[in-house]
This record gives sequence, C-alpha cells and structure tokens, in this order.
Amino acid sequence: MAAQNPQNHFQDCLLIMAHKLGGDALIGELCNGFNLLMDADKGFITFDSLKRNSVLLGLQDLSDEYLKCMLKEGDFDGDGALNQMEFCVLMFILSPELMEDSKLWLEEALEQELRDYH
Repeated sequence: MAAQNPQNHFQDCLLIMAHKLGGDALIGELCNGFNLLMDADKGFITFDSLKRNSVLLGLQDLSDEYLKCMLKEGDFDGDGALNQMEFCVLMFILSPELMEDSKLWLEEALEQELRDYH
C-alpha cells in the first residue's frame, strides 16, 4: 500500500468537518486544535509543542523537517511560532477547497444580512 500524503488526508478531513459543522463551529474546532497543540506556558504552537502533541493527532510519523516547514509556512510574523490566528489561517491555506467554500459562506451570510436589513 502506498504511503498516504498527510496533507491530502488533512484536506479531506477539514472539508468534511466544514460541511458537517458549518463556519462558526469549524472555527471553534480549529481553536480547540490550536489549544491541543500549543505550549501551555507560552500560548503559542512551537516546534517542541507541535512535535510533542502531534502524537495526539496521529501525526507522529511526520519528520522534524516537515513539522518545521508547517511552522514556517504559517508563521506570518516571523517569531518562529504560531499564534491562534496564524494557525487558523494555515489550516484554511492547507485546504484550498475549504477556501472556496468559505467564500460561498461569506456570500450567503452577506445575502442573509441584506435580506434581514430590508
């Protein structure tokens, strides 16, 4: 059996979660994921906290280099760690299909607001 790309598996799971939970609940779950992976003393996801806690997500087989790349990709302020906002944005970036769905959710919410306003 060929090894499965963990990013592809993640994309599939996140999209399914989004459809089942809806936008607000998905963000809540992403925040729960952040809390699970963060260093409780620092309040950020660091390399050490990601490596230590990735076992809880079944990601223990990811290499140190892959984990460092994940951190680097999401670290928008360059401090070497992920805050909650960076983590949530990274999760959306890793799932392009979810980005398309979030545009639709935004359009639907705006349309609803306009209907409610009139």
